[in-house]
Amino acid sequence: MVVKKKTAKVEAVVLEEEKLNQLIASLSVDGGDDGVRQVACTLQSCLQLTEPVQQIQLVKKAGSQLEDLSGEEPEGGLLNACLHTLALVYTSLQSKNPLRRTIASALGSVPTWLQERTVSCLSDCLSDCLSSPSSDQYPHIVDTITACLDGFPLGERSINKLLPEVLQFLQKVLRDYLHQNSGLAGRHIAQAQLMQSCLAAVKTSMLVVQRSQDALSVALQAQQGLSRLEKTLSSLLGCYVHILTDEEFIQSVQSTAGMAVVLLIRSVMGSRDDVASVVCSLLRGSVKGLHSAPRWLQQKCEGLCTSGRPPGVSLYLCHGALAMLSWKGTLPGPHWEQLLLLVPNTLLDLDVSIKESSTAMVVARVLTLWSSAALDSLQGETQLYPSSLQRSLSGGSELQRHLLEHIYSHWEHPLDGVRHQTRSLFRNLLLLHQHSNPSTSDPAKDSYITDLTHNLLGLEWHMRGKYGSLGCLVELYGAGHLLDIQPRLPSCLLGLMGDQTLAPYASDLLERLFVSHKAQLAAGVAEMMEDWIERWHQTWVTPLLHVLCRARLDQTTYILDYFLPKLLRCSPSSLAHMVQALQETPPCSTGPSGSRGALGALMTCLRAARAQGVVPSSGLWAGLVPLSLLQQALLHKHDQVRMDALGLVCESHRSTEILSSQEIDLIRHFLPPNLNSQSPGIRQQTVSLMKKLLCRVKDRTQLLQKKLTQERDQDQRDRDQHTLQQYKEFLCWLCVRLLEVLLPGASFSKCLMSLHLLGLLGQLFTFSTGPDVFALGEVVTSAHAQNVLYCVASNFLEVKQLASALLRQLPPSAVALQVPERMRCVLRAALDLSTSTKPFDSVTAAHLLHLLLHQPDLIQALLHCAHQQRLDFQPSSPPPQAAETLIIELNTLAVVQFLLRCLQSEVSKAESSLLQAAASCPLYGRAHCITAVLQHLNTDSLSQTEQWRSLVSELIAVCYRMSDVVSPVVQSSSPEGLIPMDTDSETSAGLQRILQEIQPRDTNDFFTSARELDTHQGDDRTQTQTTHTPSFDTGGEGYRVTAQMVLVCCWRSMKEVAMLLGQLCQTLPLHYTNDTVLITEEQVEGVGLYFRQQLLQSRHRGAFELAYVGFVRLTDMLCRSGSPDLQQLPACWLSEVLEEVKSSDPSSKLCATRRSAGIPFYIQALLSSEPKSSSCSLLKMTMRELISLAMPSPDRTTDSSTVPQVHALNILRALYRDTRLGENIIPFVSDGMQAAVLGFTSPVWAVRNSSTLLFSTLITRIFGVKKGKDEHSKKNRMTGREFFTRFPALYPFLLNQLEEAAATVESDSGQVKLHPSLFLLLLVLSRLYPSPMDGSSSPLGLAPFMPFIIRCGRSAVYRTREMAARALVPFVLVTQVPSTVQSLLQELPVEPGPKIQHNHIHGTLLQVLFLLRSYQTDSHRPLPAGSGIGEALRRCMWLASRQNSCVVTRGAFLDVLLSLCGLKIGLLEDSEVSALRRNALSILMASELVARDPPSAALGPGGTRYLLSLAQVALSTSVELPELWDRRQPSQLLERLLRCSQYEVRELAVEGVLRRLEEEEEEEKKRGRPQWLDETTLSNLTSLALHETHPQCLAKVLQALCVLSSNRELLWRDGAKILSQEEVLLNLLTLAQTSAHSVELHCAALTLVSHLVVRLMNSDPQGESAVACLTQWGALVCSCCSDEQPEEVKLMAAKVLVNCTSTLLTSPHLPLGLSTTVSLWRSLFMLLQDEDQEVRDSASDFISNVPTHLLSADMVGVSMCPPAALDSGVELLCRLFGLWGQVGAGGLALIEWLLGDEEGNDDAVSERKASSLDEEDFLFEKGDLNLWAEPVQWVNLLHRHLGSLIEQTQDPGAAGPDQVDQVHQIHTRARAKALSSQQALDSLPALPQFSCTMEHARLTLRLQRATLALEVLDRLR
Repeated sequence: MVVKKKTAKVEAVVLEEEKLNQLIASLSVDGGDDGVRQVACTLQSCLQLTEPVQQIQLVKKAGSQLEDLSGEEPEGGLLNACLHTLALVYTSLQSKNPLRRTIASALGSVPTWLQERTVSCLSDCLSDCLSSPSSDQYPHIVDTITACLDGFPLGERSINKLLPEVLQFLQKVLRDYLHQNSGLAGRHIAQAQLMQSCLAAVKTSMLVVQRSQDALSVALQAQQGLSRLEKTLSSLLGCYVHILTDEEFIQSVQSTAGMAVVLLIRSVMGSRDDVASVVCSLLRGSVKGLHSAPRWLQQKCEGLCTSGRPPGVSLYLCHGALAMLSWKGTLPGPHWEQLLLLVPNTLLDLDVSIKESSTAMVVARVLTLWSSAALDSLQGETQLYPSSLQRSLSGGSELQRHLLEHIYSHWEHPLDGVRHQTRSLFRNLLLLHQHSNPSTSDPAKDSYITDLTHNLLGLEWHMRGKYGSLGCLVELYGAGHLLDIQPRLPSCLLGLMGDQTLAPYASDLLERLFVSHKAQLAAGVAEMMEDWIERWHQTWVTPLLHVLCRARLDQTTYILDYFLPKLLRCSPSSLAHMVQALQETPPCSTGPSGSRGALGALMTCLRAARAQGVVPSSGLWAGLVPLSLLQQALLHKHDQVRMDALGLVCESHRSTEILSSQEIDLIRHFLPPNLNSQSPGIRQQTVSLMKKLLCRVKDRTQLLQKKLTQERDQDQRDRDQHTLQQYKEFLCWLCVRLLEVLLPGASFSKCLMSLHLLGLLGQLFTFSTGPDVFALGEVVTSAHAQNVLYCVASNFLEVKQLASALLRQLPPSAVALQVPERMRCVLRAALDLSTSTKPFDSVTAAHLLHLLLHQPDLIQALLHCAHQQRLDFQPSSPPPQAAETLIIELNTLAVVQFLLRCLQSEVSKAESSLLQAAASCPLYGRAHCITAVLQHLNTDSLSQTEQWRSLVSELIAVCYRMSDVVSPVVQSSSPEGLIPMDTDSETSAGLQRILQEIQPRDTNDFFTSARELDTHQGDDRTQTQTTHTPSFDTGGEGYRVTAQMVLVCCWRSMKEVAMLLGQLCQTLPLHYTNDTVLITEEQVEGVGLYFRQQLLQSRHRGAFELAYVGFVRLTDMLCRSGSPDLQQLPACWLSEVLEEVKSSDPSSKLCATRRSAGIPFYIQALLSSEPKSSSCSLLKMTMRELISLAMPSPDRTTDSSTVPQVHALNILRALYRDTRLGENIIPFVSDGMQAAVLGFTSPVWAVRNSSTLLFSTLITRIFGVKKGKDEHSKKNRMTGREFFTRFPALYPFLLNQLEEAAATVESDSGQVKLHPSLFLLLLVLSRLYPSPMDGSSSPLGLAPFMPFIIRCGRSAVYRTREMAARALVPFVLVTQVPSTVQSLLQELPVEPGPKIQHNHIHGTLLQVLFLLRSYQTDSHRPLPAGSGIGEALRRCMWLASRQNSCVVTRGAFLDVLLSLCGLKIGLLEDSEVSALRRNALSILMASELVARDPPSAALGPGGTRYLLSLAQVALSTSVELPELWDRRQPSQLLERLLRCSQYEVRELAVEGVLRRLEEEEEEEKKRGRPQWLDETTLSNLTSLALHETHPQCLAKVLQALCVLSSNRELLWRDGAKILSQEEVLLNLLTLAQTSAHSVELHCAALTLVSHLVVRLMNSDPQGESAVACLTQWGALVCSCCSDEQPEEVKLMAAKVLVNCTSTLLTSPHLPLGLSTTVSLWRSLFMLLQDEDQEVRDSASDFISNVPTHLLSADMVGVSMCPPAALDSGVELLCRLFGLWGQVGAGGLALIEWLLGDEEGNDDAVSERKASSLDEEDFLFEKGDLNLWAEPVQWVNLLHRHLGSLIEQTQDPGAAGPDQVDQVHQIHTRARAKALSSQQALDSLPALPQFSCTMEHARLTLRLQRATLALEVLDRLR
């Protein structure tokens, strides 16, 4: 985004009148020669003017006149008066006024002889300013001093002349500021202003000291004793020290003060070695090195050397030392070297102690500054550096190691700035290493660089910090260095481009690599030109094309955004290579499912190239790619391919590039099928690309118009005119096309897209009807405008907003709102909607009222409505020819007054009967409309202030009344069901009244009992409550609806009150121009107290969440208000509520729900109003209070005494979640984590519950939002060093807690001891992992945690053992895994014994298992030889045998064995693996699974888990890797598994078989059946298919048989019996029909049946035998396509229909008969209109299975988007009717589709009445759920194709009598339907589009269906 630089505001000279007159008079004095008089005259004119620009011109003129004065001018008073005038005006002007710069220029250009007098005049004026200023003038004078030193030499001389006075003034200013700051607590705006003033004063004092160094030195040396200057400097230094040590000051001021201290020391002491000694002492905080400084300096510096100084002091002094001392070249002495090495060590010590992220930012910046200073110090001759310094700065040194550790712990920091600085520091460290070791330039010979590169590449790629560091290595050592070490780096990085969070980093590194690699190759082999570019393509382009063609689309989005444009910029010539490579791939070859294939990849490359300007637009279509290919891409099935193709058409390198007729045709081809896109991302891209295209049309048009005025050549003029005409036709087509689709019943996505594009047309070309070049307004008819107006009734807010905006752009004549009758109609509709019980109707009403506000005659229409309603309403009418702003203001005033009168009468009704109000005129609609109307009002220029003021008072009063009416409901204990449990008499009384009112509507006695609750005491109350529950008959239902309506009315009214009050406070000014106050401070405070009450007492979440929104608006306004009293309110309210939370008084009104209801929201709103740039004192105070309350204490053990703790935990949770508090909350994370973990130890449930919520929030706050479904993903993790560096207090805490918890887990006693917080500790620790870069001596290393985690594996709780195993994995480095596993295995017993602890054994085995699995995924290499693991396992082999009585540990041991034996590439040596496999096999053969033992029920708990472990081993030997286990007959084992009595084992076995079959599917086609799959196994599977009872297991069996039957004939056996195809089909059909309860089974059965049906048809197309089965099958498939089916079933049905397209749907023999075939086609078309995109996409694949002779050439093998596939499908079906000779019957079938399925008009009407009744009652009932399908478009599509089908029917008389009869019946039905629809439409109220939108759309569609059907039938007859 380009941000325009603010231009300085020019203001005229403003002086007191008396002073101005004096100056003018002094310039009128006679005397002086002509030159001086001219200057005086010019200045006099200047002072008399008030126009600033003219004043600047006159001052410039006076400057040039002064410059021309000759040296002979006399000593006249007039010349002095001129100079004095300029000096005085200069010092009086405000900062940044260009006039000041002009005067400085004029004074600076005076001749040399006049300079001294000028300096004298300027000094006098400055001296006057400095002499006795008031504190208000301080900022202005400080700014003037800065201006004098800013490029104004005479100004600088004046300052030097007044040096003591200036310094004296600045120290006085700073002292005053320090004093003022102490009294501004809570007034954030004033405090922020003071901080800015203070910063300016410190900067100015530094500037003065810096610019007057010489003068200072001379003055200090000349004066003896403690001179006045020294006193001033001492006082100034004292102010700096105060700022440094006072933590109330913001960082920027403290940081500047740190620089100022060092600058002052340097200025006083010069640049000797002593300066470095003094600064070293200050950094160390010791007084030892200060002796060389003057006494007064020593005394002040000692104030900085106290032991209790804040840690930030060292930081700011380090910054000062680096910024203010010169480090260029060789250092002056040993103390300088000492200082250079002391700074990083000081900063690294701070690294662990700081908490605030902003301070971490400063540390990072200062470290980078240090590395630059160190580099500067090494710039001289190499031999001149001290060798000790060289050693300290080179790679591998102690200092470099510590700095690298800092880098590794901060490169993932949440602040961008910290990450950026860390990268710069890393780069500088590499440069320091290079400078320190100039001899080793080859990285391969430099062991430090090689190790560093290996380490960095070895890190996991989800660590974002490594990318920048690798980038630095590429920059300094070249890409070849990295590619030599890791040749597969390009592919690896491209694979990461699918991840949104990593793509920018990966693409940045890729760019550095390929640019560097290209340069290296070009430089290295210049003579072999061809060869090197091929090599470069092989390295970078080939992997890119592979990924583009094969990867899923969502993974390649970022390649297009980030990588491809950079590659093409680097090598434009590579495009030809890409296009050639992709076109050599056949265009229809798609990659795996979900990838873009070669065509998509081609579009992507061309689009990127065109946008980069690599492709010339002229030869694009003819040259690089054929047009047909582009048309295919524009209708491709995959969204992104279509977008890339559209991008190729729309994007261009120049905005004035011509839009050819081909491109226009392509847009016409693309747009209609693509308007209805469900994906928001695709809609956004389409609109964005179309905007580029339209901008291109606009820019090109302007260029052509300009050329037409200049062009002389007639032919060229004609061509240009023709182009303009083409553009006009295209834009008119586009406009009409978009307006036409906005019909009732159009889908949400189509409306949205059309409105967006129409908005663009209006914005770029306007809908004018005049002599405009395009005049788009002419094509907008009034019908179009009405359709846009009816879009305002849409349920989607975005559609409403876009339609409203568009209506204001359309020609008023088309919208016709100015017609009085029309206006009244719309106004009436808006007012009716504002009282609707449907919440979204009030939003529609607000939009309609906003549209009407611009109409001059609105007030007349309002008066008409008021007259009809007998309302007392007298608005002020606008005068004739009033300005538009006045009309809008008066209209707004009138509308608000009208709504207010209505609202007041409705509130009165509600006060007498809330139920009646809820049912007939809920209050929230009116209030919403008032808020919405006020939102559009410009409150800065109101003329009717008196009326507005009284209106505001009335509005506030009516808000309070509304709130009083509804608050009893939202503050009751059970607002959702309205059951009174409150004992508070006031609330109870209010509720009783409401309940009594509801009761007569209910037939049960529920509320009568409820009212009796008050009279019972003690236990009776609970008894009554439980016995009287509502009966669920119709009466109960009536009660439910009534309560719901009352509740919705109440909480929405509360919401609207909050929004309205917030709106009033936020937008209405407190003080107005003519001192009229629109809203008073008392009113504002009253509103604040109202919000306080709502937030602290409401129980209904909807009510308090929305009160919070209003309250946030109020707090923002309080902070920005000019009133000190209002500014103090948030702090005051905050301390009050904290006191109330602390006291936990039983009489407290605070709402004590389990999440504290609105209290957290209240505190959140108060804290978020505090400016981010302030010192955040309120936040710090609140967090300290809350954390002390949240920590457990011994006296809090009862429910009532823990209320403050629960509130504190809940409030903390809200604050940690609040993104607006940003990084300011991070310093308190450690304390919050401690409170959450300790809260788990509380005996009170409420505390534990709140602690859980807080803990989960903190986990998210620390590790980030979970990026994916994997709970144990590596993305949300952190190295231990980074974690403990950011939260150092958690290191000892977690360690102690873990030690304590680990001590309780020993299960020797047999008792289960659960430590409450153990699970939390393991959860946190499992998110940490060691950095491979951690030093062995790391003070925050993870090693101390390991023994405790290992001990937790002995817990008696299974889940804890598992968590301990998970948590251990990240703590063990990959290189330490073998030794850790070996030591764990050593702990296992070698033989059974009496004292064996199985929990201990199981925990150890789990830890071994998890470590081995992680080693396998992370290292990709075998365990090192001699690890002893195989030997250790063989020693404990008894654990897997029957000698071990515990089946859980048997199973765990088998899992460990399998993790080593069941891999193709073993982790151990071959001999060891073979021995283990032999042992495992013998155990397996002797186990319960294989040996003919009794059933395994006797195994006890964990038996199934053990059998599954055995089954895994058996599967590995028989199915997965039989060749490795050396088994001769694997089928025996597989048979045992498939026949096992445990269904889990059978399911696992079938899953294994299925997995292997899917892997081998491709190979099988080549070499027949695999070895391991023999007849016995097939027989077992078919037998299982017929007899298996468990649904999931059966589903897997059917899926396996489906894969098997897809490429071979299956012999179905049931035991010895062989079944025929028909028997199998009938069996499976019955199963499919009866299995609808299990989706997985239903899908598997139907898929298998369909496979068999297709196979049967292929083998016997004319066969009669299976006709009954086929009809049954067809009906079943059709039933699976209906809307209400689950998505999985519809997806399966789509695949079935696609697979049988060529065999059944398009077969010339009609094997299923016409009726079934047409039903299947209809089902396919239903799926193509399904709401789920995946279903539609899947169904659209049928096109690729249609026999090629039925398709046109350009459609063969093409992937189509569903709308295009639907069109082609209907066209294809019409063609098939002709081929089958069934045109007549087919046409009638299509007419039936066209007419729709509704039967019986009377039923429909009664059904409609019932549904409208339901609509009244059920507020949240959903309508039609398919938001994508558009029946209107479907009907038009059918009508179009029916028309062409009827034209094919040559002889209508050839139809049989049956068909004629059928035509007659349909005609009668259609006519009746048309008639009833028209009558129903006529009976609807006025503007039914708003009052009954759904009903109107339904009837309109019904009428259209009937009318079109009649039209077709008439043609047919």
